[in-house]
Amino acid sequence: MRVAPSIIAANFAAFQKEIKRIEKAGADLLHLDVMDGVFVPNLTFGPIVVDAINAITDLELDTHLMIVNPENYLKQFIDAGADWISFHCEATKETDACLEYIQSRDKKAGLAINPSTPFAKIKQYVEKLDYLLIMTVNPGFYGQEFMSEVLNKVEQAKNYINEHKLSCLLEVDGGINYANACLVSQAGADIVVAGAGIFKQEDYTEAIERLRCSKV
Repeated sequence: MRVAPSIIAANFAAFQKEIKRIEKAGADLLHLDVMDGVFVPNLTFGPIVVDAINAITDLELDTHLMIVNPENYLKQFIDAGADWISFHCEATKETDACLEYIQSRDKKAGLAINPSTPFAKIKQYVEKLDYLLIMTVNPGFYGQEFMSEVLNKVEQAKNYINEHKLSCLLEVDGGINYANACLVSQAGADIVVAGAGIFKQEDYTEAIERLRCSKV
């Protein structure tokens, strides 16, 4: 599996140092959680911070938009340096337009779904996606407990992708650590996002490799 450390769990007082540690530790992507205080009950950062992060790392920026009406902000985030952009199906009525715009800018387009959202709601879009982001916590705050019941949805999505021979990658985010990464991997994840599971560990390299090597 590929591993995408979530910067929300990093020490913001030593932002650049944290990012450099993650690079050296072998991260595949850098996950950026963008929250607007409306779609989710928390605020993080916007395009200005994405631009600042982009200036200090060569890692691709996996930008997860937890915001209402993401269609109004896609240009700003892409211009700031986002390489992968996912937005929530629950937050817009312009899903097709968002996907088309992201891909027209030669970026990877992803659709994110909350734990309570059934796979059937977004099945029609999977063939258009570069990746599908399935949340295993309710979005808003890192450090929440992993919701194991969502694994059935991960398996359902992976089966659909395989049966239809689609190129869509499957990303899983929420409460991921070594104790459950094996289950996520077995369910079919291609990419795992981990915040506290990496940034709250003493050795970032060991934490990432333990997540990556969980595939059995």
